[in-house]
Amino acid sequence: MNFTEEHLWLLTEDGVVTVGLTEHGQELLGALVFVELPEVDSEITKDDVVAVLEGGEDARDVLAPLDGEIIEINEELLETPTLLNEDPTGRGWIFKIDADDVGELDDLLSESEYRALVA
Repeated sequence: MNFTEEHLWLLTEDGVVTVGLTEHGQELLGALVFVELPEVDSEITKDDVVAVLEGGEDARDVLAPLDGEIIEINEELLETPTLLNEDPTGRGWIFKIDADDVGELDDLLSESEYRALVA
């Protein structure tokens, strides 16, 4: 698993990268009340705004962690955004990317580096 400084986690399985919000990230936002998700089949470039998460405490743009194509979104979040609070590393995933270059993951934080960042 890899992490971004913007509090996203990334899990890669068979070349598909699932992206979600870390527990720390959801704590910063508070109870999620609104989620805007990207379009499936859209091409994304690293650092593009691809989603918006709005909580009781704050709103946050979600930046694309990699170049690639959005191949799936978690439509359950549209009706139940609090899944991000209840199960951020499970059912609360945000979207999946078919990455152009999974080697870009090497530029992201490891779990120990992320833990040091938020400590």
